[in-house]
Amino acid sequence: MVDKIISETGERMKKSHQSIQREFASLRTGKASASLLDNVKVDYHGTIMPLNQLASVSAPEPRLLVVQAWDKSIVGEIAKGIQKADLGLNPMVEGNIIRLAIPALTEERRKELVKHCRRVAEEGKVAIRNIRREANDAIKKAEKDKEISEDEQKKGLDKIQELTDTYTEMIDDLMETKEEEIMEV
Repeated sequence: MVDKIISETGERMKKSHQSIQREFASLRTGKASASLLDNVKVDYHGTIMPLNQLASVSAPEPRLLVVQAWDKSIVGEIAKGIQKADLGLNPMVEGNIIRLAIPALTEERRKELVKHCRRVAEEGKVAIRNIRREANDAIKKAEKDKEISEDEQKKGLDKIQELTDTYTEMIDDLMETKEEEIMEV
């Protein structure tokens, strides 16, 4: 019973952590990264599709992304999708290739990004604490209903706290790494 609650809690915390990782990966830091375009949607013959299903994205240089469309007829739509995504990137179309120069970030924009990252990290930590609270409640209820012993409850609560500490620390590490990446000129 307790083991099941602990494993479910671990899975939920892991998903929260991965969500923050994805959010951080999609933030523009001044370095070219294919994940910058993960949220770009393109109108492909009336169907809205993710860019990565219509083209390959590569970063041949630190400040350049190259998008190569698999279907030459949708290059214009891909360029429109990138502009609509409001990433501050200006697509330059050359045949079936789109080049995206990544402009350097201003000091002010870097500070805004760091604030945004801190907010995302804090939301992640709140989610982790909420998951902990739900797990603790489930363990306490199981003990109250005489499904587990007091010792099992104590061990379960300790294990949940360990998981919480681990994932909170992992989020702090992600935040620290991302902040260094953003502030690097």
